[in-house]
Amino acid sequence: MKSKRRNYWMAAASLLLCVTTVVHVFLGGPEIHHVVQATDALPIEIRAISAVLWHAVTVVLLVLATGCLWLIGHPNPPLANVMIAVQLGFAGLFVFYGMARLQTLWIMPQWIIFLLIPAVMGLGMLRQGRAHASHRYDRAFPQ
Repeated sequence: MKSKRRNYWMAAASLLLCVTTVVHVFLGGPEIHHVVQATDALPIEIRAISAVLWHAVTVVLLVLATGCLWLIGHPNPPLANVMIAVQLGFAGLFVFYGMARLQTLWIMPQWIIFLLIPAVMGLGMLRQGRAHASHRYDRAFPQ
């Protein structure tokens, strides 16, 4: 019986999600979140909701990174597809609001990472699919 192969594509996707989380928390925090929280121009309820949403994005990014780590050794196409769909949804939001409100995609370029990571995950799924098919072949035709 073959040992499980490491899926470096899923590992790379997890690393990209960890980097994205760090950028979100440490660069976006001072640039966006802290500014929103410090302004008295917004009602306290709006600032509270903004804080919840900010930290919810952090949680989602950490869950996605952890999910990719888990997928390295546990192929699960439905889970991977949901994770990809969430990120494509994020990319779509950045593209839509960038064009609709800002008339450019370059003020909020986060859509790039949310297209790149699902592409890397897709490569990981292909690799897992080939490894799974190879394992089935080996079981059907032992040598």
